[in-house]
Amino acid sequence: MIYFNVLIEETGETFRCSPQESLLAGMERLGKKGIPVGCRGGGCGVCKVEITSGSYVKRVMSRDYVSVEDEAAGRVLACRVKPSSDISLRVLGKMAKNVCRVQPAVSAAV
Repeated sequence: MIYFNVLIEETGETFRCSPQESLLAGMERLGKKGIPVGCRGGGCGVCKVEITSGSYVKRVMSRDYVSVEDEAAGRVLACRVKPSSDISLRVLGKMAKNVCRVQPAVSAAV
């Protein structure tokens, strides 16, 4: 099976995503707690991302959350986008709080 690498720019994390699954499904495999997952159908807007490089196939998204201008600038809903190449993205809105959370460093005892 073909997989593409997806980079989350804010954290430097990458995950693999097949062309048959949404970016949101791939992101969920990172195992981060609290990734907001709403309707999975493009109607709630909680999984908004900005694709900064790479190509993808997109499905219909609510214009309440993704305007024509947003879409033209690569701002889309991760639940409605499937990769067709390696992708770099930035997490926007409600999803950024948990996806971009950096785990606190554990200091060594002296």
